[in-house]
Amino acid sequence: MTKFIKFFVRDERGVSAMEYAVLAGIVAVALGAMATTFNSSVATMFTSMFKTISTSQAK
Repeated sequence: MTKFIKFFVRDERGVSAMEYAVLAGIVAVALGAMATTFNSSVATMFTSMFKTISTSQAK
């Protein structure tokens, strides 16, 4: 059993997958922070864009 545990601890095959998971978590947190920061400006931009499209289609 101790031989298996030593092998498991020294095994580095899954390290890159863990690095990618940590990187994906950091990106998700950064996107969440950006979304809360720019929430009102993005909502205003889309509202303005949809109004412009609706107005141009109504003509």
